[in-house]
Amino acid sequence: MSGYRLRKNAWLAVSYVLLILIAVFTIYPALWIVLSSFRAGTSLFSETLIPEKWTVLHYKELFEQFQFGRWYMNSLKISIITMVLSVFFQLLTGYAFSRFRFKSRKSIMSGLFIIGLFPSFLSLTAVYVLLLNMKLLNTHTALIMVSSAGAAVGYLLVKGYFDTIPKSLEEAAIIDGASNWGVFVRILLPLSRPLVVYMAVTSFAGTFSEFIFAQTVLRTEAKQTLAVGLFNMVNTQTSTQFTVFAAGSVLVSIPVVVIFIIFQRLLVEGLTAGADKG
Repeated sequence: MSGYRLRKNAWLAVSYVLLILIAVFTIYPALWIVLSSFRAGTSLFSETLIPEKWTVLHYKELFEQFQFGRWYMNSLKISIITMVLSVFFQLLTGYAFSRFRFKSRKSIMSGLFIIGLFPSFLSLTAVYVLLLNMKLLNTHTALIMVSSAGAAVGYLLVKGYFDTIPKSLEEAAIIDGASNWGVFVRILLPLSRPLVVYMAVTSFAGTFSEFIFAQTVLRTEAKQTLAVGLFNMVNTQTSTQFTVFAAGSVLVSIPVVVIFIIFQRLLVEGLTAGADKG
């Protein structure tokens, strides 16, 4: 018994050490960026973690020397609209595959699953040509369309969650005169709140920080998003705005961090929502 307790305590100690190391490697880079945004000068390099001279000038320079406010509003607009459309498409797709039986259902599900295995940037050239022919380059509409159009590929989590909801609830509502749309809105959606929050937050965070496609499509500075604007800020060899870049990175992280903190409990529930098959 004493040997078992000794092994258990040893494993517990090793677990705590590993968690501490993971926390250090995770927190230290973020802490360095935050403190660098308040460091006087333009270099991120410093012999000390804590700045010797503190300043908030870099945050002021973001709005005076660059179109940071416009970039911020562009990113918020694109992310919010994409979030709403993506969640809507995923919910409808998952509901259709979960509750309806139709021809080629399994083939379509398998096809969407296989498509989702490929990284999205593989189709970047084809999408670029399509947008060029549609005259949608350098528009936010292009980003919203492309980002939300592929949302249905993530139907699997929604379908798994809807499968766990008893069909007797829907049958009772249909007997009372509810339509399929009424069942979806009044019964399934309220019961799927953790899942909806999870999809909304992950969709918002992913779109808010998206870079590759935005860099390809957006041309003018006024149309740029935060990721593209901050990248171009330090992209040239003569750029020395690294502490200003750090200040911009801190401001970029605020919406995502706040959202994750507020919806932390629902996010955990939504992450495991479709894990059990009903």
